[in-house]
Amino acid sequence: MSRNRCALAVLTVLACALLALPALADSQARIVRLSDVQGSVQIDKNTGLGFESAFLNLPITQGVQIRTGDNGRAEIEFEDGSTMRLTPNTSVQFSTLGLDDSGKHISVINLVEGMAYVNWLGKDQFTLNFAREKAEIQQAAHFRVSTSTSASTFGVFKGDVDVESPSGKVAVGKKKMVTFAASGDQPYTLAKLEESPLDSWDKESIEYHQQYAKNNSSPYGYGASDLGYYGAYQNLPGYGMMWQPYFTGVGWDPFMDGAWSWYPGFGYMFVSAYPWGWMPYRYGNWMFVPGFGWMWQPGYWNTWNTVPRFTGSPTVRVHPLAAPSGTVSTVAVGRGGPVHTVTPPSRVIISGGSAGMGIARGSVSNLRHMNTEVVRGGTVSVRPAPQFSAGSGRSSGFGGSRSSGGSVSSGRGASAPSHTSAPSHSSGGSVRR
Repeated sequence: MSRNRCALAVLTVLACALLALPALADSQARIVRLSDVQGSVQIDKNTGLGFESAFLNLPITQGVQIRTGDNGRAEIEFEDGSTMRLTPNTSVQFSTLGLDDSGKHISVINLVEGMAYVNWLGKDQFTLNFAREKAEIQQAAHFRVSTSTSASTFGVFKGDVDVESPSGKVAVGKKKMVTFAASGDQPYTLAKLEESPLDSWDKESIEYHQQYAKNNSSPYGYGASDLGYYGAYQNLPGYGMMWQPYFTGVGWDPFMDGAWSWYPGFGYMFVSAYPWGWMPYRYGNWMFVPGFGWMWQPGYWNTWNTVPRFTGSPTVRVHPLAAPSGTVSTVAVGRGGPVHTVTPPSRVIISGGSAGMGIARGSVSNLRHMNTEVVRGGTVSVRPAPQFSAGSGRSSGFGGSRSSGGSVSSGRGASAPSHTSAPSHSSGGSVRR
């Protein structure tokens, strides 16, 4: 019996792998980013394994489901930089992530239960279904929506949104909220927007993106803020505009920490464990530059890489990028894969080679200066601030206090990336878009 089950599992994997091949050329496919994970967060990727532990930088494809636990929070970034944040005990399904015939992005998401914040920048079409209601967003809007067995509430911070319900359409303006009873006895109740304890978390998350992505000139916005916070750009003669994370150190390469994650229709994708590890692994090309180390060259914007491109050096060791075979389970590389952290550390030691791993978004101020100290002294000890913590008392101004010296390698220049193309020699798979 066990032998039959084993044979069936192998056949299932092979069949899924064959089904994955034609999908790589599907120009209608879209992939967005799981851009922040705190506490207990799970993902169902339609692999047949059900829900499994989610982690930072996982791709989200059509049909994926995300759910948060009692202490879980998550953020999803869309291509233009729009964001959706999930509060504890929230479940969503990405029912449609595609393109229409004109190439416009179409996103349809079902809020199954819980509460979510959406900051939509208005460049693409977004539809949110919740309970018996629906909101179709065609312009910029910032709103909060919650649903439970008793009622659903839709509140608007900025913009004007029309919400459709079985009893008709209701216009919800700025600083207004509408409540729909699950029983349907009353059409709806329109009132002034009330504050929620997690509004400050949402607000500071938006401020982080606005502050660190403001000079972005690439065609994409997802991941741009993390590049601005965790590293810097420099224009190098003969190479063009290059980006490098802080705290790289000698012997570091971009592929030493991550995971292989399998998706139906796409196969295995390499997922970086670094908090900035989205755009440099999906577009452009990694290069080893003598005197500087590994740097990312922006480009190849029309190709979404399942495996990052790189140009190595005969004298530099590179961790092999070989996808697993014969399984659909997540395979960790180095310090990649799920990270089970109940409470954030009260003190973080930053050293060369960490490349920002272990530093939560916005929790430490002036990483460029810290980078210089690590280069000079080897390590630096910091007491990080809570990451966008609700009730933290911080209105903005992300940061942490330094307690001893140390530093990092490349705080050179903060200009935004140019539309350069990457070198022709590369390694890795890709999804054409």
